[in-house]
Amino acid sequence: MKPGARAALINLFCGVLALGSFAWICAARELPKPSSAPGAVIAQDKGKFRILLSGQSIGTEDFEISMSEGKWIVRGTTVAHTAGGDDMKTTGELHLAADGTPIHYAWSTDSPKKASGQVDFDSGTAKTLTDFGSGHPYHEDFKFTSPIVVVLDNNLYEQYAILARLYNWGAGGEQSFPVLIPQDITPGTIKVSAAGGASGGLTELVVKSADLEIHLFCDGSHKLVRLEVPASRVVVERQ
Repeated sequence: MKPGARAALINLFCGVLALGSFAWICAARELPKPSSAPGAVIAQDKGKFRILLSGQSIGTEDFEISMSEGKWIVRGTTVAHTAGGDDMKTTGELHLAADGTPIHYAWSTDSPKKASGQVDFDSGTAKTLTDFGSGHPYHEDFKFTSPIVVVLDNNLYEQYAILARLYNWGAGGEQSFPVLIPQDITPGTIKVSAAGGASGGLTELVVKSADLEIHLFCDGSHKLVRLEVPASRVVVERQ
């Protein structure tokens, strides 16, 4: 990517970084295989997350995880107010094989500038196509050593529900996952570990990159109930 193009993309989201626009994944080119096989089957889910910043409600995400023709379809739409006073809308639709292997992903955002993109996954290669509104889409491929790649895109929190399902709860311990952030055209890796029980009968997963930590709280069926980003003072919880 040309330096100017990457800078334009970063500036597009700079007003919503406090929301947890997770451009924090280690941008490492050595992307390991997951250290454990998927531990739980993805399950159908539908609902709404409320997004809080420093205790104040700033937006919501409507999401649905459903099965269609043998594939999982993960849809999310986030509407929120940015620090600059603009309204932001982000949508994403992720198609997964039954075992969680990504097949296709499409996203769009309006914050207030418009951008969109898609990713096709083929045997561990992510083929990205991103349109910044210039009429000249940017293409880049990323090769991973595993077909199981976790998509964790900016401001679409239901994708963390998929991560909670891919974590091997039976094996426990620290597990590594290759990750792609499509809006930032950034590959990398994260480490996920179980932190034991939390209040309210929930169990906790800790997601770590080189410089940030995210806490996922799940119920007994491993359904995501709450997400916290302490460094950003962001809380995402089910309504």
